[in-house]
Amino acid sequence: MPDLDLLRSFVSVVDAGGFTRAGERVHRTQSTVSQQIRKLEDKLGCTLFRRESRKALLTEDGERLLGYARRMLALSNELHDTVGKAAHVEVVRLGLPDDFAVPALTEIVSAFARSRPDVRLSVCCDLSCRLSVALAQRDLDVVLLKREPGAGPCIAAWAERLHWTGARCALPAGDETVRLVVRPPGCLYRERAIHALERAGRRWRIVYESPNLPGIQAALRGGLGISLLDEQALEATSTLLDDALPAIVPTELALITRPGAPDGAREMAGMLRQFCDGQRMAAPARQAAATMGMGKPLAAEPL
Repeated sequence: MPDLDLLRSFVSVVDAGGFTRAGERVHRTQSTVSQQIRKLEDKLGCTLFRRESRKALLTEDGERLLGYARRMLALSNELHDTVGKAAHVEVVRLGLPDDFAVPALTEIVSAFARSRPDVRLSVCCDLSCRLSVALAQRDLDVVLLKREPGAGPCIAAWAERLHWTGARCALPAGDETVRLVVRPPGCLYRERAIHALERAGRRWRIVYESPNLPGIQAALRGGLGISLLDEQALEATSTLLDDALPAIVPTELALITRPGAPDGAREMAGMLRQFCDGQRMAAPARQAAATMGMGKPLAAEPL
């Protein structure tokens, strides 16, 4: 395989039409370029140029080499640009609750990608307790998570309004056992639901467990039981059951960045804050609709 530096000098002689001008292009003396061409000819075992007056004309072997040389140099430049740039790409690692709506996420990610095409975004959707651990271990740069109100420093926080929801037929009569549809252990909503029922002296059992919101919603639509959801996660056909079950203490949605997070992470946090501010401004209207629609389907706005 010919040395790329030798091929570069060879192509420079062709493009410049002579050794002197080629030397100027590659910032070498004429004698150095001549030595490199001789070295290349020795390696290939052929003559690449014939000299006529002050011109350097290609031989047949030189003409055959020229196409290969140009492709090899172009491939080398492409490799250098791609690999070299990839090694220095800023990566923003974003953590979101699994019930953060996909349409909303798509909108934010698209806007961020347009504003920062030089940044690669890596998104992790998980339970808030796991996102918190990942942030503490510096595996994430910015997270949006559910937590106890005022649980620590954050960029911004928004109160969550939790509602009991499910099919009316799933509501237990009298002192019957409450059938719960919940996420896995560690979920703050799961803990809120169980503790509220325990304090009220209500019996309960878990009949369905799913790690993601679509699974929870499907179980509720099927009448398997009841669940505790933030109003942002309610479907248009959701039925509120708050009037028949214990009151729930609010949780909060908190936006946090790790210390030393890259600039891109702070930009992403700003976009998330703006989005969540807009969503929470619309919350009073949804809350009024929820209050008026206790036990009836709620026309909830999608995120």
